[in-house]
Amino acid sequence: MTFDDGFRAALRELLVWRRDVRRFRSDPLPPATLERLIELACLAPSVGLSQPWRFVIVDDPARRRAMLEEFKSCNEDALKSYTGGLAPRYAELKLAGMAEAPAQMAVFADPATGLGHGLGRRTMPEMAEYSVVAAVSMMWLAARAEGIGMGWVSILDPARVAGILEVPSAWRFIGYFCFGYPQAEYDAPELERAGWERRHEVENFILRR
Repeated sequence: MTFDDGFRAALRELLVWRRDVRRFRSDPLPPATLERLIELACLAPSVGLSQPWRFVIVDDPARRRAMLEEFKSCNEDALKSYTGGLAPRYAELKLAGMAEAPAQMAVFADPATGLGHGLGRRTMPEMAEYSVVAAVSMMWLAARAEGIGMGWVSILDPARVAGILEVPSAWRFIGYFCFGYPQAEYDAPELERAGWERRHEVENFILRR
């Protein structure tokens, strides 16, 4: 399979316009949308072909409320950790769309999976988690290609999340994700627009040895 310049240009545009969405419209996604995105996510590479990803679609209203309260509690604690001028700036940030997003999902890694027979994890067991993050990235791009916004909520306590969702204790929490159609599209990330941080030139992250 070969890809032409037009495809590569379109792929770059997809990467450029991927966003961590916090502001969603209330209209629902089409049926089976999350299942389709999960199928594409599972095309991601995984260490030893271990496929350690575990996707928990959260539909139950009570569990959603509990997850939102968990976020609020953790966010209040995070606010207390900032001092000086950063505290009011942090308080103004919108860091989750959990109250609005019509679809929500928690993603975990199962480091105890027998799939892959442990290949590639002897010296780096965290490769199971890295594999799940690769799957999340695939899902993010697939969602964006369909005009669906996706937002990663990380201000949560993993142990309490596992309790709310009643998943095996050995699973490692990767993130909680909100899905829906974005209220608007922007050519810059929300945190950059809010003045929290900016993108730096690629050269700042490259070393040569």
